[in-house]
Amino acid sequence: MQLKQLIPILEEMAPTAYAEDFDNVGLLVGDVNATITGILVCHDALESVVTEAIEKNCNLIVCFHPILFSGLKKITGKNYVERAVIKAIKNDVAIYAVHTGLDNHKLGVNKILCDTLGLINTKILIPKQDFIYKLTTFVPKDHLTNVQKALFNTGAGAIGNYYDCSFTSAGIGSFTGNNDSNPVIGTQNVFTEVEEIKLEVTFEKHLQNNILKALFESHPYEEVAHEIIKLENQHQNIGLGMIGELENEISEIDFLQSVKNKVETGGIRHSNFLNKKVKKVAVLGGSGSFAIAAAKAQNADVLVTADLKYHDFFQAENQILLADVGHFESERYVKNYIFDYLSKKIRTFAIILSSIKTNPVNYL
Repeated sequence: MQLKQLIPILEEMAPTAYAEDFDNVGLLVGDVNATITGILVCHDALESVVTEAIEKNCNLIVCFHPILFSGLKKITGKNYVERAVIKAIKNDVAIYAVHTGLDNHKLGVNKILCDTLGLINTKILIPKQDFIYKLTTFVPKDHLTNVQKALFNTGAGAIGNYYDCSFTSAGIGSFTGNNDSNPVIGTQNVFTEVEEIKLEVTFEKHLQNNILKALFESHPYEEVAHEIIKLENQHQNIGLGMIGELENEISEIDFLQSVKNKVETGGIRHSNFLNKKVKKVAVLGGSGSFAIAAAKAQNADVLVTADLKYHDFFQAENQILLADVGHFESERYVKNYIFDYLSKKIRTFAIILSSIKTNPVNYL
């Protein structure tokens, strides 16, 4: 199987279109035409992990964090990033990162953390903005079904748990074609009125090129009247963080002790106890200080996240318990999820879970 045949499977698990603009996801190193002999799944594609991949006959590494995050102007091996890239290139090992593509997926990083903590009734904490667009076009009545089906087949009209969603309204369209026109209905230089249907569908922004291609290919008119606008609606099924509930409320200290055991952290840094029971819990795997306001706005009792700085803890303001469990620890089980996902989808060669501990943080 070639790498380019595997990429759609990886895209299904963690769409690159879901990733944050600052991120660097997808194929970072390698040739899409390479034939894959095995996949090594890891958290961080360090030089030691590349060595492990070579030893285990894996020429594709699927990692959570991108080893290439910012641009490289030189590759001389002077730091851990460059050394990993050099070794991968020398040994024809491809590297593919999923990171915030999986962070924003409703079954991804934060759902994994919610399940680890035993949360129920979960939903996205910070739904993705500026991701939903709307197409409006005008179709002759007899061609409506064909155009609708073409748009639906490209992913338009999907809203939450529903698909094939659209809105139509009837009206009269008018036009006059000039000497260079080739009208399907009417003749050149003659004012023409046609019974048309106004068709409206929403779509995720990364689908726009495919949506327009389907529209133009299925629409009967030589010139297709259409407009696309960005909606203010949030995407409730894509976004960062999650919020849910414990089945039974417990004390703050008991909750933190449970979290400590479940994510296997060496310690939890936390804000002041509020001396109240914990029931509603927000989570955001990885660096999550930006989620404090959202967690407070949704009346979470606790926010479990990582990488909180000194002044971040002041934002608790006696309204929420902030718990920093460690960056790696909050994402600990992500590579297992990737491994399980790929193992179910791919049967033609080995999928191997890296045995190397890449957490750079240690506890005394």
